Amino acid sequence: MAVPVRNNDDRERVRDASDIVRVIGEHLTLKAKGREYVGLCPFHDDSKPSMTVSPAKQIFKCFACGAGGDVFSFIEKYHNMEFRESLEYLAERANIKLSAFQRHEPGVETGEQVISRNDLVQANASAADFFKAVLRHSEHGAAAREIIARRGISPEMVERFNIGASPARWDGLLMTIEKKGMNARAFAEAGLLKTRESDGTYYDSFRNRLMFPIQDQIGRYIAFGGRKIDEADEPKYLNSPETRLFQKSGTLFGLHQASRSIQTERTAIITEGYTDTIACHQAGITNVVATLGTALTRGHAAVLRRLCETVVLLFDGDDAGSRAADRAVEVFFAEEIDVKIATLAGKTDAKDPDELLKRDGGADVLRSVIASSRDLLAYRFERLRESLAGAGVNALSRAITDDLTRMVQLGFNSIPMLRRRLIVRQIASIVGQDEQVIWRAIPGGRPSGQAPQTEAKPLSVPTDPRRRRFQDALGCLMCDPSLWRELTDAEHELLDPGNLDAGDEHDVADAVVTLASGGVSCDVGAVCGRLENAAAQSLATQWAARVESDTDVRAYLKDCLRGLASFEVDTSIEARRRQHAATGGNRRLIPRPVQGR
Repeated sequence: MAVPVRNNDDRERVRDASDIVRVIGEHLTLKAKGREYVGLCPFHDDSKPSMTVSPAKQIFKCFACGAGGDVFSFIEKYHNMEFRESLEYLAERANIKLSAFQRHEPGVETGEQVISRNDLVQANASAADFFKAVLRHSEHGAAAREIIARRGISPEMVERFNIGASPARWDGLLMTIEKKGMNARAFAEAGLLKTRESDGTYYDSFRNRLMFPIQDQIGRYIAFGGRKIDEADEPKYLNSPETRLFQKSGTLFGLHQASRSIQTERTAIITEGYTDTIACHQAGITNVVATLGTALTRGHAAVLRRLCETVVLLFDGDDAGSRAADRAVEVFFAEEIDVKIATLAGKTDAKDPDELLKRDGGADVLRSVIASSRDLLAYRFERLRESLAGAGVNALSRAITDDLTRMVQLGFNSIPMLRRRLIVRQIASIVGQDEQVIWRAIPGGRPSGQAPQTEAKPLSVPTDPRRRRFQDALGCLMCDPSLWRELTDAEHELLDPGNLDAGDEHDVADAVVTLASGGVSCDVGAVCGRLENAAAQSLATQWAARVESDTDVRAYLKDCLRGLASFEVDTSIEARRRQHAATGGNRRLIPRPVQGR
């Protein structure tokens, strides 16, 4: 298989144009803290801001799980990309044209070519272009254009959401693939082609459908949803199967288009379908996304809590809202994010947001519905009280106790105490009881039952003072690469990677020294670029992160080097002492340095 060879000039140009604070800030919410920024780490179940982003060092570091690196490392890890994909994404973002990837052949391979994740991305992108071309076609796109016009979807929304159409034939996409010489296996693995059992040949998965591309947060096409054009066809909606790129439980339709607005508004609105989301965007309500025909999951919650503080679930009627609230409690209860329920029932007779927004003044009505959304727990308890209207005291007491027990099962006793107190205060107000009564009704829920909170772990520091000095000296050089040129030859020798055993520490030291001695910047981003091992990249980031932003790096580096030199002297003296003891004090038996070498 051909292997891409990285172009270091491309890497440096793209890295210089990709401010890490801006890039990470496009993926999750960051808040300024002194000279740095903090945010919830997306690489573990973070309940407090454990990740620090340094604009000065252009690195990120999580003090809880240890994840860290440069801007490429973040994109690769966040989006599960290979380096090549992260480079192309950041280059496109910065409007930088990359030199062509050179490839070398490691040898003749047997068997079929391996399909990479990037092959799937390219297959989906090609299919999206094909579907958009079909929509524009005078004959094959006519029926789809008629539906778009009937649904009132504007040309701007067609373009914004990359809407297309699949032709009413079994081989429309397949013929295009074959004509362009593309790999049909990649399209099949992406769910765009199916295989006939009779003869193993391919045919199109989507036929005669209005096509809604599903994109990830950065805009890559990862799947498709198709709505039937002929009312006789079934099912009404057809989605791509799950693939290496696409999992329904963690994907939200419209997130690419809505993420900026979600961050700005600090609120995400979730609807029940593609057309509801598109209609909201067309009406100027742009912080709206949709689930893909599935119930809300913890994967959806994890995506949203990195971007906003509040989620509003927008549903058609009270019955749908009630069911959604039950599910949302399970998904969001232990998450540090506020959840509200908004329903159209009682405010309009429109069956869904799409229908409402077609009416005069519909946008104002919808904004009113969203503004009057009710807190999730309040909504559930109000619905519970309504359902038990007229019931006796015992029935109401049992129902509330059962609900509180369920709350404990969902993690009530493990969330921060302040939030627990606020929840209990809210419940007490809803059911008209004293707070202490509610506390006693919650199994193990009294304040004394607080579970210990997980604290962010400090950066690992070696107990061996010599290793600490060595690591910190290299950390100083990664923070200020120009200092290498100020060091003497003797000081360079103190940082020789040969002083370390093989492993991640050796690899980091070797990367720093190789870059610096070659006259190339050894900043942490460049060092991470030379390291293939994620553990070594994290280690390099950790060493650089230990050098505080307000440290006099030059003075601290010199201090580390003096310490290393002192250890060298102490080691030499100790070696001589042991030799002296081994010879019984006979100086003639102690080896002398060989002269003339």
